[in-house]
Amino acid sequence: MNTDEEYIRDAIGLAREAASDGNTPFGSLLVVGDTVVRRSKNTTMTENDITAHPELKLARWAARELDPDDLANCTMYTSTEPCEMCATAIHYAGLNRVVYSVSGEALADVQEEASGISCRDVIRRKGGTTEIDGPVLETEGIRIHEEFYK
Repeated sequence: MNTDEEYIRDAIGLAREAASDGNTPFGSLLVVGDTVVRRSKNTTMTENDITAHPELKLARWAARELDPDDLANCTMYTSTEPCEMCATAIHYAGLNRVVYSVSGEALADVQEEASGISCRDVIRRKGGTTEIDGPVLETEGIRIHEEFYK
């Protein structure tokens, strides 16, 4: 059985792959029970699609492909806290849990930008019940952003 940290390391690896492909460094995976059912990495640059965030792609897939029991047992592991767009999709898809490595605030510090609304706050404001956990292994996760943005 994998732990949150092992899955987060997988997500960080996907973020590295995204950056190697010419995209910004974000990666995510969906786990139902103890099984990884889908992985995704950011493709916003290579697909010329501003919505091609891995969290949004996975939330859309989950809403189409998973039944209610699977959604209730589904965790998204992601290299960075989901943005407002992705958090809203996660809420509407009905994912049970999100675990992230790098907080939105830490990412904003690296990017020297203002931070947005936290994933937790977006879901709470929508009346959602998705459990949000993080940051997990933030020191490991932030490295890819520091390498990419600095």
